[in-house]
Amino acid sequence: MSKREHRKRSAPEYEHHIPERREVLEFLRTVNKPRNLKHIAAALGVDSPARQAALKKRLNAMVRDGEIIKNRKEGFGLTEKMDLIVGEVIGHTDGYGFLRPDHGPPDLFLSAREMQVLMHGDRVAVRISGIGRRNQPEGAVVEILERANRKVVGRYFREGQLGFVAPDNKRLHQDVLIPAGDEGKAKSGQYVVADITRYPDRHTQPVGKITEILRQDTYVEMATEIAIRAHDIPWEWPEEIERELAAIGSKKIGAKDRNDLRELPFVTIDGEDARDFDDAVCCAKTAIGWKLYVAIADVSAYVPVGGALDREATNRGTSVYFPQRVVPMLPELLSNDLCSLKPEVDRPCLVCEISIDRRGMVKESRFTRALIHSRRRMTYTEMAAAVVAKDAGLRQALGPLIEHLDKLYQLFRLLHGARMKRGILEFGATETRMEFDNKGRIRQISPLIRNDAHRLIEEFMLTANVAAAELLEKQELPSLYRNHEPPNPEKLADLREFLAGFGLELGGGDKPDVEDYKKVLEAVSDKGHAHLVETVLLRSMNLAVYEAVNKGHFGLAFARYTHFTSPIRRYPDLLVHRAISHAIKGTPYHYSLPDMHNLGAHCSRTERRADDATRDVAQHLKCEFMEDRIGEVFNGTVSGVTAFGLFVELDDVLVEGLVHVTALPNDYYHFDATTRSLRGERSGHRFHLADRVRVSVSRVDIDEKKIDLELVDGRKSRK
Repeated sequence: MSKREHRKRSAPEYEHHIPERREVLEFLRTVNKPRNLKHIAAALGVDSPARQAALKKRLNAMVRDGEIIKNRKEGFGLTEKMDLIVGEVIGHTDGYGFLRPDHGPPDLFLSAREMQVLMHGDRVAVRISGIGRRNQPEGAVVEILERANRKVVGRYFREGQLGFVAPDNKRLHQDVLIPAGDEGKAKSGQYVVADITRYPDRHTQPVGKITEILRQDTYVEMATEIAIRAHDIPWEWPEEIERELAAIGSKKIGAKDRNDLRELPFVTIDGEDARDFDDAVCCAKTAIGWKLYVAIADVSAYVPVGGALDREATNRGTSVYFPQRVVPMLPELLSNDLCSLKPEVDRPCLVCEISIDRRGMVKESRFTRALIHSRRRMTYTEMAAAVVAKDAGLRQALGPLIEHLDKLYQLFRLLHGARMKRGILEFGATETRMEFDNKGRIRQISPLIRNDAHRLIEEFMLTANVAAAELLEKQELPSLYRNHEPPNPEKLADLREFLAGFGLELGGGDKPDVEDYKKVLEAVSDKGHAHLVETVLLRSMNLAVYEAVNKGHFGLAFARYTHFTSPIRRYPDLLVHRAISHAIKGTPYHYSLPDMHNLGAHCSRTERRADDATRDVAQHLKCEFMEDRIGEVFNGTVSGVTAFGLFVELDDVLVEGLVHVTALPNDYYHFDATTRSLRGERSGHRFHLADRVRVSVSRVDIDEKKIDLELVDGRKSRK
């Protein structure tokens, strides 16, 4: 949750009763002009000095959240009446930036001049000042509502009498000046944390004071620590958490008021390194086909709404998984113990029971609060060996349980086959796994191989998530959906123009569906440019987000979809659990539709934050891995084409680097956005996405997280 939303949900009630925000907004709409504190207090009957002081705090909080604006005459006015747009600043390493509005219009461009006074993440109110050269509206800053960065993490440098911290987060485009004497014991080149003592203005960069020197034993620990601080990922538990955990640790949850399903042969199937087991599954044959049981840890039974644990889980939004460290959404007592569906212990769950016919079609589903007893903790490797490879020794060791595992695999094949017939998109993206030496440096990067056991769990979780979304929609409960909207018209136009160059056509008109995309993939499946077309199709799609209104999931071809299956590590899933518990048992429900709008936006931001942080760590470690390989030659595939060069993913090591446009063969190269290519002006040689190239590593910059490459063969043959 953004700091402002976290404060909204976690702040205590005002000691003195004062008007609600809604009442303040209604008054300002009625008078239709800005009013100062005195006028507002008199109109709303706030008479005592103590209540007026509390009202002043509320008004300042509403300014911070962008609901109202305070003018130079101390008057409070409606943001909506001032033609202002409120949102979050997204910085760019080149000095310019964008405003991501809270509601409504698309992003606004912020020039380098506007960004002089801003830092990435700041909340501001802007006025549209014009339309830029790419037809994008440009903004001018009217008011800085809230500063996002209290601290900055980066590398300290001293040059003569001048000291500064170069932020590790490259979206923070200005170095932080460190006055003499404020560097503490930091030495040039060390990674540090600096408190901001003065924010940037039109004349001065931000100024800070070093408060901490980061030290870790291994490369991976240091890279992780830097990313956690740079992306402001909450990692310390508030003191009040310990008191709440002490009470929860002694809490016993039995079968009372729960459906007792302990006799069913539930199993968990996860990765070898997993410690938090969210889900367990089992199934049985029925007269019409099958009954699938998906049991999900009932985290809501341990985490009450509005308590210390809930506030911190809201703040974190998600667990963050680094190569050798997890920053959990919930403390380990819950995530790895009380809520985890460990084998041979009773655990409270929300169970989705799904009836499936012999064609693999879901006929009905119901949810129940239950108690289960997992029979075994299986790994993906073990499950695949048992039911796919039919390892005789393993099957014998599993005893009577193997019969149930075989049934799970039969049901998976039925469900997956039926979904394939309905149309699904399967892209060949490669996930990687890093192996480390004792110094925390990468020893090897290898592709992560997915087997049918991975797909089995994925299929069952998809089925349960759809059932949860259908229940939420039927009950009309304010909650969160996992939306993935179709490509927008501009991306569709670019995509069709690109496909036309290969004689391909995307059907569906203005609203193509998954089946239309699938036909394109099938048409090129045996062609040399299949990978190129697949990459462009994938990049034409939008990101999935959490929202309070159902818009469907384009990529999965679901009319409605939510996240229900991972409440230990994702806050949206916990919210969905609370909604379902209310629907089936009438437990109190504390959320309105506006609450869910805010929570959806917040959870989408924490997801992006986690992705950015883990991506930074991976890139940092990959740069260190390649530092000793300068001069080595690799085969690779062009994974990205921009006006400034080619991104190439190297075979074997699965690391990406850049061939800068100035390092291409002797010519002037021009970027063609339609064909995703660079074309030589004189030679006519083109470099496309998915081209195969041979490159050498020419330079590695760990601070900038950049790997520079040079072409070895000098040119590509395709024209």
